[in-house]
Amino acid sequence: MSLLAIDIGSSRCKAVVFATTGEILTQHACSYTAEFPAPSHAEIDPERFWHAVCHSSQAVSHNLSDPVRALCLSSHGETFVPVNGRDEAVAPAILNQDNRATEEAVWLERTFEKKRLFEITGLVAHPMYPVPKILWLRKHRPDIFASSVRFLSVIGYVLLRLGLPAYVDYSLASRYLAFDIRQRHWSDEILTLTEISAECLPIPVPAGTIAGKLDRSSANQLGLSPGTMVVMGGHDQPCGALGVGAIGPGRVADSMGTYECLLAASDQPSSTEAALAASLNSYCHVVPDKFVTLAYFPSGIMIKWFHDLLYGEAYGEGVPAQDGGPSYAESTYYEALEREAPAGPTGLCITPNLIGTCNPDFNPHARGIISGLGSNTTRSHIYKGILEGLACELSQMTEILANAVGGFQDVYVTGGGSQSALGLQLRSALSGRYLHVMACPEAVCLGGAILAGVASGEYGSLREAVELLVRDVSVVSPDHAIAAAYAQQAKQYRRLRSTLTAVPEQESSQGQQEER
Repeated sequence: MSLLAIDIGSSRCKAVVFATTGEILTQHACSYTAEFPAPSHAEIDPERFWHAVCHSSQAVSHNLSDPVRALCLSSHGETFVPVNGRDEAVAPAILNQDNRATEEAVWLERTFEKKRLFEITGLVAHPMYPVPKILWLRKHRPDIFASSVRFLSVIGYVLLRLGLPAYVDYSLASRYLAFDIRQRHWSDEILTLTEISAECLPIPVPAGTIAGKLDRSSANQLGLSPGTMVVMGGHDQPCGALGVGAIGPGRVADSMGTYECLLAASDQPSSTEAALAASLNSYCHVVPDKFVTLAYFPSGIMIKWFHDLLYGEAYGEGVPAQDGGPSYAESTYYEALEREAPAGPTGLCITPNLIGTCNPDFNPHARGIISGLGSNTTRSHIYKGILEGLACELSQMTEILANAVGGFQDVYVTGGGSQSALGLQLRSALSGRYLHVMACPEAVCLGGAILAGVASGEYGSLREAVELLVRDVSVVSPDHAIAAAYAQQAKQYRRLRSTLTAVPEQESSQGQQEER
């Protein structure tokens, strides 16, 4: 028997079938495109998620010699779907990158008090989260709010379409900004303040819970057998942490995707003053009774922007990754840019903050900066300059995370960015960390497969599965000569990056429409 993991991203859905020994048997991905109907708004028809799940599942299950025993669903966080009493979507899904609810987020932090909000949820207020956006709907779109019976996660919506209960696991529930991460239920304090009913939110359950089994109709839509188990995964970052073995204290993961997330696992959430000052996220893991603390920044989004600027959008909606070309360094144009890149520092300072900053300041109004352009600057200079900027960001994130959770030297990396040799070399040198490249490039889906395998009885425990399936294949060590060569440019980057914290709303609003 095999295990199927489906990860629903904000722009792509990926399905991966694993043998129970951990090898990838087959995989397929579908892309979809968001819509930006107004400045700071980002939406998508939730049917696109559903069709991508069905198409990807059918593609990997076609002619599969080893039948799927269990399916696990994971997803990006924060995006939610308003549904009515007939379980129908009444509006587009509001994406995590949507920043319309800035005023509501500010009101929530001021009214509830930042420290108390952090103690309960492990988060600081930000318009990316569902609760501020639900408040925005109540004020600005009362028709949608009145028609909505529940505000579901993406996984919850897919479960509804499969005829199963619209659960949410603890890690994705944590991304609502209303979940008590220690008590593992919706916070009465926050719901009372916001006048949001718990009945409007999905039912929280642990990751690894069996949501049900596919009936004949749902199985046909996915190309699977009736009776296949459907297992709750969770937020993609904790699932990816499980997929690289970060299941307890002492192991740090780095997921290099659209956003780059540095994650430490722990027995307790990080609720220190240092964690609060850096606006770290600390919330429920997909591993029982464990927590994750993460710091993150925009990463692959900058690489994708540069690619599209040069070549146009390469991937049409619904085009599988292996046909349209996988993202980041696997594609020939990235390999060529790396070969042509100058040997030393470019002298450019490029911040990747196209849609705002993340830790430590979380300014949704900040925008990316390119400094140092000259008449001899080539596209390879700019490409390497972007990689240098990402390495500078990672260096800052490692310091921020270490201040909150304790020092570490080893980081276990996965995702598109881990395929760039130049990017890894720069990150390791500037952060001073050893980067372990994992054997399985699909850590999020491997984490989902592990959850599915434990739930279906294939493995005795998560730890047993990790010991069997998770391993690294190489280690990139810090090059002190490279670090020394970049010392001045890194200082310049930090000075430039610090200016983004002061960007006010009125200075960036004019550029938001242009960005969309």
